[in-house]
Amino acid sequence: MGLNSTPSANRIHIGFFGRRNAGKSSVVNAVTGQDLAVVSEVKGTTTDPVYKSMELLPLGPVVIIDTPGFDDEGALGELRVKKTKQVLNKTDVAVLVVDASAGLLQCDRELIDLFQKKEIPYVIVYNKADLLEEIKELESEEIYVSALNGQGIYELKEKIGSTVEMDSEKMRIIGDLIRPLDFVVLVVPIDSAAPKGRLILPQQQTIRDVLEAGAAAIVVRESELKDTLEKLSGKPAVVVTDSQVFSQVAAVVPDDVLLTSFSILMARYKGFLDAAAEGVCAISRLEDGDTVLISEGCTHHRQCDDIGTVKLPRWLREYTGKDIHIKTSSGTEFPEDLSPYKLVIHCGGCMLNEREMRYRMKCSADQGIPFTNYGTAIAYMKGILKRSVKIFPHLYDRL
Repeated sequence: MGLNSTPSANRIHIGFFGRRNAGKSSVVNAVTGQDLAVVSEVKGTTTDPVYKSMELLPLGPVVIIDTPGFDDEGALGELRVKKTKQVLNKTDVAVLVVDASAGLLQCDRELIDLFQKKEIPYVIVYNKADLLEEIKELESEEIYVSALNGQGIYELKEKIGSTVEMDSEKMRIIGDLIRPLDFVVLVVPIDSAAPKGRLILPQQQTIRDVLEAGAAAIVVRESELKDTLEKLSGKPAVVVTDSQVFSQVAAVVPDDVLLTSFSILMARYKGFLDAAAEGVCAISRLEDGDTVLISEGCTHHRQCDDIGTVKLPRWLREYTGKDIHIKTSSGTEFPEDLSPYKLVIHCGGCMLNEREMRYRMKCSADQGIPFTNYGTAIAYMKGILKRSVKIFPHLYDRL
């Protein structure tokens, strides 16, 4: 996969923050080498976060985020500040842009406090250094730049690169669970909810990871699975299925063949599978009138039999026999207050980066709300959760 085709969720997210007219957008344009953000002398020109996926050396594929001024005022200003705070939940490294002639003000210190609270590595950039008569000595995380004449921009890129922790041992989706020349059967339903002419991102990423492991990916619909397994010269190392057809697939796959789902693999990849397996037991404790939040990381057109708004609510009510209320959220609109809910069921998070998924999981944990995901919940309700995590011995032994 080339750098330009790297999914946004797998890119390092670099957020630029600061007061209005500190020169955030000018610094963003200087760092990216293009007119990504509109620049104006008028305060508050940037009204919504601006996202740009690009290649930025020495980091590689990144997402650059230019945010509204954190000192914005009025009702609309409050909404813009709220959006800026939401950006923090997905930011891997923060760049605080300060007007060098004004220095650090209270608003800037509030942002630094947020960076530290959320454990986000950060760089403080004193912009408009060309206007200074005196240059003071800076701390290790600080740097002078001038977006106007390019002073310090190269050094800023290097500093951002050294601030980000590059994890060369990052978790694989499935590649570390299989061996070269293994058969891996991937079950992909093609129904009204499937995107026309393409596979969804978790399916694409899993196929790629199988190939990178030197194994063979065999992709079939659930209707051809039985015949495909019979025609294989040997047993597959693992069968990975879309969660929606878990029951049908489990009935066909022999008990001595490992079986899991794309959603469960994505939960491990995003770092919250253990929490999902622990939280899913809350389904059995739901009572009449309880409210469950079903949350998706992306926004898409709802189909008539949509999994988040139709299938999961139906399966929850059938499994529990209770009158359960359902609330949904999508995209960036994950509620900060989870007290109205007895359980959060999240999608696999393929469109969200790991930091944002961990933030959502931590929000639930901090408020004592059980947290699980689609695939884990479906496997639990279908009675095959233990089998579906057998591929992860540490988890299998705990269930």
